Amino acid sequence: MAAILAAVRDAAKLCRLVQERYLIAHTKSAGDHSEPVTIADYGSQAIICRALQQHYPDDAVVAEESGEQFTQLVSAEQRAQILQLVSGVLRQDVSEAELVAWLDFGADRLAARTWVIDPIDGTKGFLAQRHYAIACGLLLEGQAAEGIVAAPGYNDGDGALFYTHAGSTYRAPLAAGDGRRVTVSSRSRAADIIAVQSFERAHASKSRMARARELAGLGEVRILELDSMEKYALVACGDADLYLRLPREGSDYAHKIWDHVAGVALVQSAGGTVTDLDGTPLDFSQGETLPNPGMIISNGAHHGRVVEAVQRAMAE
Repeated sequence: MAAILAAVRDAAKLCRLVQERYLIAHTKSAGDHSEPVTIADYGSQAIICRALQQHYPDDAVVAEESGEQFTQLVSAEQRAQILQLVSGVLRQDVSEAELVAWLDFGADRLAARTWVIDPIDGTKGFLAQRHYAIACGLLLEGQAAEGIVAAPGYNDGDGALFYTHAGSTYRAPLAAGDGRRVTVSSRSRAADIIAVQSFERAHASKSRMARARELAGLGEVRILELDSMEKYALVACGDADLYLRLPREGSDYAHKIWDHVAGVALVQSAGGTVTDLDGTPLDFSQGETLPNPGMIISNGAHHGRVVEAVQRAMAE
């Protein structure tokens, strides 16, 4: 995993360079939704997949972007920009053909080990200079087994690298250095609970989540709003205690596995609990999308009570 940790750090370095020099986004179609994509998405994924190709050549990969998207949606000028940036980060000349091959490494392959990559999770936050994450998770026989999440906005922009190793979760400086083991908090008093939720209203029903917390006796908790899988990391390291993701009324949005695998691994290895809205485990066995309509992530305190409250809130 050391090589993949290094690759995620390099991907985070590239993302910061794109923020400094180029913040141009195009959109891709995702069913009935349009989603922003930047050149950083392609560069970040290419760097991580390059490391996977070198160190885990027989593994499968499920990733958000593709070589076809890169060649068809990105202008020649932007392709040249990202090639220059990737070459600089990797300290080697990179051709467009190499970058496209890295983007598609491991795709459409079945294997016992499947890496799941979100090169920029929270693209709207990335574009708005808020929080975002670079995530790489590992599925073993359909279960979230390992996770790496780089959070450049953590700790007021100092950044951090969260990762699992030997059944535990660690937090390290983003730039370099070893990690220290972290665990979920032991907070249980309602007055002390810190909850996190999505910044963007389109991503989840804030009114339903507020109602569920109220029904669970947690109506007065402190709320932190931020983008990306960093919310999972905050629960894993004890900075937060509860993360709800409840669908908006009438929504048929299918959650993508790359938005959750790495985060789930972080929380579970740190001693936390992650379930569907009915208290069952998330199902990563159905391909790129989850059959689960939402998620409840916690330090374990009040989890059963929150599940019951969520069911009541969803039925109202």
